Amino acid sequence: MTRKMIIGMQLGNGYGSQPGSWRMPGVDPTSYASFDAKVRHARAAERGKLQFLFLPDGPSSVGDIAHEPPHFNLDVMLTLAAVARETSRIGLVATGSTTFNEPFNLARQFKALDVMSRGRAGWNAVTSSGEDVAANYGARLPSSADRYGRAHEVIELVQALWGSWGQDAWTHDQETGQFADATQIAPINRSGHFVASRGPLHIPPSEQGQPVVFHAGGSPNGHALAGRYASALIGAVFTIEDALAQRKALRDSAERAGRNPDEIKFFAGLMTTIASDKRAALDRRTEMTGRTYLQRAGYLGQMLGLRLDPTQLDAPLSSEQLSSAQPSPHDPRSVHALKIAREGWSLGDILAHGVIDYHPAIVGPAVEAADHMQAWFEAGAVDGFWVSPDAYEDGIDAFVDGVVPILQERGLFHLDYEGATLRDHLGAPAQYGIDPRVAS
Repeated sequence: MTRKMIIGMQLGNGYGSQPGSWRMPGVDPTSYASFDAKVRHARAAERGKLQFLFLPDGPSSVGDIAHEPPHFNLDVMLTLAAVARETSRIGLVATGSTTFNEPFNLARQFKALDVMSRGRAGWNAVTSSGEDVAANYGARLPSSADRYGRAHEVIELVQALWGSWGQDAWTHDQETGQFADATQIAPINRSGHFVASRGPLHIPPSEQGQPVVFHAGGSPNGHALAGRYASALIGAVFTIEDALAQRKALRDSAERAGRNPDEIKFFAGLMTTIASDKRAALDRRTEMTGRTYLQRAGYLGQMLGLRLDPTQLDAPLSSEQLSSAQPSPHDPRSVHALKIAREGWSLGDILAHGVIDYHPAIVGPAVEAADHMQAWFEAGAVDGFWVSPDAYEDGIDAFVDGVVPILQERGLFHLDYEGATLRDHLGAPAQYGIDPRVAS
């Protein structure tokens, strides 16, 4: 069977990935607190046959609450519970920190969501990385060694709890009066250096058994964690070369853990502003994010080793500036930023291209996004993408109605769901409880 790409859609704060998306025409300014809006956006992604929704999370401080909403949902689990009742096929992946959550709570919440959604739940198991997050829990951020040491223990403990209710234990036989086979539901009595739990967890298996584990991160520690436990890695890469290297590191890590590297999928981030043509897309971006350009011009100047005048947004960089520009070796976005600048765009348009966004940005017609995705996929750099539209209200539809049909016509993306669970969508093998190949 021909290999097909897998596509996920980020759902964040109810508005979109770009600052200013909450003020766009047609956007309900109260979407931050509207679960109806989240359901509407999720159903738009499911209409496009996307395989999963990805909800990042992190209770961090908000830099500009006076003008911009927080980055994340009110609560990722409550959001996906609402979405689960109004969708039927799309996978539901939420972030849950291993640093500041107890394993029993994580196990209970995610397996309950998995049962509610009939086998569509995924847990993005990550460590927390900010002192501002730690402060919300009255703590200091642990060392990297302790954070990842705890993460390994938490994931194994959560999976042990998921498997503590035997797959065939629930008999619910009204005639005999046997609700469950108690011999198949047992405490796990598991403890480590960081966490422990008696168990069992009184939740039966879902249609996929238990939730699928994801991880987000590109460090060696992250690759080791993902290679051992995850079925998917949410990545952040800016070039095909970087994606190839990270995907290889991930697959090598899985092989060292005794797993088949084909069991784990690598997804690169992609930010989209889809419009009828390049000019319309740039203008849309500027309408959304133009308020930030004075600050972003300074950052772009640092990336290129130039002094840029933020009051000259309508003028292109001079030939002298272009000849003296030195892309920062410490910022993988800088080479692309200089390439865009050399095409003669104004400073404002350079910024509207998304050259300093935290993922590669496609700002233009749908075919540009399809070409980008095809190039990365056919190079073997990714197994798919997680897409962050600029404004959810119409940006998801623009992707679904513009990009998806092109990918389908090129034979790169499926025409319909072939299975009902998240494991089906990812091609992830069956698992219930701890994977015996990797148990420490």
